[in-house]
Amino acid sequence: MDVTVTEARLQESRVYAPPAGFDEQANIGVEAYERATADPIAFWEDAARRLDWFEPWHTAHEWEPPTDGAIPAARWFLGGTLNVAYNCVDRHVAAGRGDKVALHFEGEPGDRASVTYADLQRRVSQAANALLALGIRPGDRVVIYLPVLVETVVVTLACARIGAVHSLVFGGFSAEAVRFRLEDTGAKLLVTSDGQFRRGTATEVKSTADIAAADLPDLEHVLVLRRTGQDVPWTEGRDVWWHDVVDTASTEHQAQPFAAEHPLFIIYTSGTTGKPKGLVHTSGGYLTHASWAHWAHFDAKPDDVHWCTADLAWVTAHTYEIYGPLSNGLTQVIYEGTPDAPHRERHLEIIERYGVTVYYTAPTLIRTFMTWFGADLPTGHDLSTLRLLGTVGEAINPEAWVWFRRNFGRDELPIVDTWWQSETGAAMIAPLPGVTSLKPGSATVPLPGIDVAVVDEQGREVAPGRSGTLVVRRPWPGMARTVWGNPQRYRDAYWSAYAGHGEFGGYYVAGDGATRDVDGYIWILGRLDDVVNVSGHRLSTIEIESALVAHDTVGEAGSAGVADPVTGQAVVAFVTPSGRAEVTPSDLRAQVAQAIGPVAKPKHVVVVPDLPKTRSGKIMRRLLAQLWEAEQDRRAGREPQALGDTTSLQNPWAVDDIADVLAAAELTPRSH
Repeated sequence: MDVTVTEARLQESRVYAPPAGFDEQANIGVEAYERATADPIAFWEDAARRLDWFEPWHTAHEWEPPTDGAIPAARWFLGGTLNVAYNCVDRHVAAGRGDKVALHFEGEPGDRASVTYADLQRRVSQAANALLALGIRPGDRVVIYLPVLVETVVVTLACARIGAVHSLVFGGFSAEAVRFRLEDTGAKLLVTSDGQFRRGTATEVKSTADIAAADLPDLEHVLVLRRTGQDVPWTEGRDVWWHDVVDTASTEHQAQPFAAEHPLFIIYTSGTTGKPKGLVHTSGGYLTHASWAHWAHFDAKPDDVHWCTADLAWVTAHTYEIYGPLSNGLTQVIYEGTPDAPHRERHLEIIERYGVTVYYTAPTLIRTFMTWFGADLPTGHDLSTLRLLGTVGEAINPEAWVWFRRNFGRDELPIVDTWWQSETGAAMIAPLPGVTSLKPGSATVPLPGIDVAVVDEQGREVAPGRSGTLVVRRPWPGMARTVWGNPQRYRDAYWSAYAGHGEFGGYYVAGDGATRDVDGYIWILGRLDDVVNVSGHRLSTIEIESALVAHDTVGEAGSAGVADPVTGQAVVAFVTPSGRAEVTPSDLRAQVAQAIGPVAKPKHVVVVPDLPKTRSGKIMRRLLAQLWEAEQDRRAGREPQALGDTTSLQNPWAVDDIADVLAAAELTPRSH
């Protein structure tokens, strides 16, 4: 594994201080860094005490490092028992806050519902009783294949309540993707719907679920929610309706304690090669990290209306749409549909309707808004309730960051740009909004209690301005404990490169290249295997894309390295137009040359309607390179190699669209 990137070139000098007076009311101040540095274990113990425990822990932390080929093992809060759902629901009702709204739901067709914490407790109890009646017991796996609905949150919490292990799957995934997760987990239950609404159309889903579920020996039942009212195929004895078994169940259920290391959920990573990895998160450590991080870097207040726009199957939604906000007793918004259904101002309407105060979304959507709306948002929407903004998914391009702050943040609100992964459980690098000055495009500095570094191949920290591999040097509570069914893959994927290094006998390798500036701010440069090597110059894809997005004609950009007989690799830029003017490849090359340097100029510029992305909004750059090489093979009369895994894409049609564009293009150095 090549773990170094040698050059970081894009410079950003803008700095934004916290708003005046924000520090006076902020949940966390600068002293948190000092406490965490002095005693990290005690710091996380204090964070854990924010939760309700049935039994306290006797040992805060144990760690077995990945030295000498060993499989690393982290354990937190041993001896402690808790119930995750109780912490997210029941304790707020017991504290007299049962009438507070937990969820404002808005369906794509316009249907709405507000669910209080007392309502949520009743519904989660019903679902827990229904799961038990279906034979689900602690440790059994339940795959949830639903869109963003109240019932999705309910059944997820019901799994946590009875100690079942849930695995959420995006409702738009293929039968192949769902079947893989059913097989890999050995799930006893699949929860799905008759259909779902997507861009104004009621799409039947149950048939896809049936293909995924066919002839699986471990699967006993398919629980079906009626959402669209369509006629669907039915397997007697296996399939059961939600309204028959959940809505009729008792509303009384006593939450039981589970050990802190009891598995809570399995979440699958996406990739273009190899099988997705099922990452296992446990109860006590994960909830400690998720709840504290949400409270700290979003400065969560009792009167907040929090909206994380992620699909519930994405880890961001697990942490910042289910477990974090609910454990902290907040009101939040969940929205079923897409941002342009039935029109492009839907998100603006929702913010205004519910008085959203914290809006957490992906750079992909922000760049889409830039393309849709231009320099300014449409008038007629009151966004004055917003007090904090957040981004997640990929490093945000500086120009998109500034646009977001100006248009959604009135040129004054903090933007909490968070870096983390499915593997980390919750945010690792993020600003504290009352403390941290912000630099557009940087996730800023590690949170208190998190030890992140940028290192070279020998594990030594690189000098400011140089780049290297992003690593985590000490265990943390929210970390994934293993890959489901394959602990060796867990070691190989995340720990083997730096096994034996540091105080804890190994560094966690995030898979991202990064650089740290003279102020200690971390800048993510993209995946290590997305780096482009042009004539010996190793270039960051994110830096190239940020330079392209800064051009007025570009809405979004994805760059990749492809074979070149002269320079070894050449940069190919795939751009979606902003619509404000015609894309001119020569102008884009000049833009990149000015922002980064002539060596980074794209040799090829391809205008495409969309870029392939995961559900988290990550551009699949390796797919772009594979599509380019496949077209080259086709033209040379060679059999193109098969593309990598595309089952986890949110927009699989983009692959065919790009292939069509490439087939029609004149692929010369000045092709477009």
